[in-house]
Amino acid sequence: MTTVGIIANPASGKDIRRLVAYGSVFDNQEKVRIVRRLLLGLAALGVDRVCFLPDSFGIVPRALDQIQIPTTVFPADFRARGEQDDSTRAARIMEELGAGCILTLGGDGTNRVVAKGTTSVPVLPISTGTNNVFPVMIEATVAGVAAALVARGLVPLEESTFRSTKLEVLLDGKAVDLALVDAVVCDEAFVGSRAVWDLATVRQIVLNRADPGTIGFSSIGGLLHSIAPDAPEGLALELGTGGRPVTAPVAPGMVQTVHVVSCRVLKLGEEMVVRCLPSVIALDGEREVEVRAGQRAAIRVVEGGPLVVDVKRTMSAAAKRGVLAPAGAKTAPEPSALPEAMKKIVERSRSFGA
Repeated sequence: MTTVGIIANPASGKDIRRLVAYGSVFDNQEKVRIVRRLLLGLAALGVDRVCFLPDSFGIVPRALDQIQIPTTVFPADFRARGEQDDSTRAARIMEELGAGCILTLGGDGTNRVVAKGTTSVPVLPISTGTNNVFPVMIEATVAGVAAALVARGLVPLEESTFRSTKLEVLLDGKAVDLALVDAVVCDEAFVGSRAVWDLATVRQIVLNRADPGTIGFSSIGGLLHSIAPDAPEGLALELGTGGRPVTAPVAPGMVQTVHVVSCRVLKLGEEMVVRCLPSVIALDGEREVEVRAGQRAAIRVVEGGPLVVDVKRTMSAAAKRGVLAPAGAKTAPEPSALPEAMKKIVERSRSFGA
C-alpha cells in the first residue's frame, strides 16, 4: 500500500515582505487548486493513501470538494495549533506511516521545519513562499505524478533524488537549530518580526546553496561562487564597509548593493564563528536564534539534509524505463474500457480511418 504525505502551509506567502518589498500574496484558494491537481496526479498513478497536514483553512478537504478519486485521504492524527511545529509533527507522523514521498507547499521556511520532522522520506517541495530557493515552481499535476513514481518505487531513488546538506547553528558547542539554504547573522538583539528585510543589519551569511539566478541571500553568494544544491560544501560571507560591492536581487522587486569583506568556501564540518554579539541568527529568511553576549555561536555545513525529489530527473528516468509508455502496449484502449461518451468518439474516429 503506497502512502504519500501533503504538507500545505496556509501561512506561506504572506509575511512582512509584502509590505516592505513587492512580493505577491499566495492565497489559500490557489493552494487549494494546486492540491487538487496534486491529488489527481497521485490518484492517476495508483497511490492508495494520502495523509495531510490539518489546518484551520482546510486546504486539502476543500481540494477534495470538486473531485472524486479512489485514493483514501486522511489528516495526520494530531491537533494542529497554527504554529511551525505543526509541519514538523506532520512530517514525523508521515514517516511513521511509511510515506514514500512528502509533497510540501511553502517556501524555504516551510521546508526547514519539515526537515526537523524527517530527512529520510523523499520530499518534493513546491514553491508557494517568498524567497524560494529550496522549493521549485512546478505544475502540480506533474509534481503529483513524479511523487507517485517515487513513492511507488517505479523510479529508483538514485535516479530521481539527491541528498541536500544542511546548516547547523551551534550555541556553546551544542547544535540548536538548522537551515536548508541560508543562516544570516543580524546586528539585532531580539527576534522581532522574524522576516529579514533590512540588509543594513546583516553582518555574516552562511550558504549551502549559492546561485546567481535565485533571489535572496543565495543570489549574493552565487554572484561570487556558485554552489549546487547537492554539493558537499558551503559559503561564508562577511559584510561591511569597504568590501567588494555585489548588486543582487535580495527580495521581490528589490535589487540592492551589499559590500562583501570576505568570501570563503566551507568544507563539510567547517564552522563560521559568529563575530557579532549580541545578535540574532535568521534561518532560511526568518529570525530564529538569539545569541547573547558572552555566548559562543557558530554555523557549520553538515551532511544529513533532506532527500529531495528532482522532478525533471524523475520524469526523464520514467521515460527511459518506459514506466508511463510501456513497449508493446496498445496505442488506444478498447471502447469497452471507456465511458459511453468516449466510446462513441473512438468508434467514430475508427470509422473515419476505415
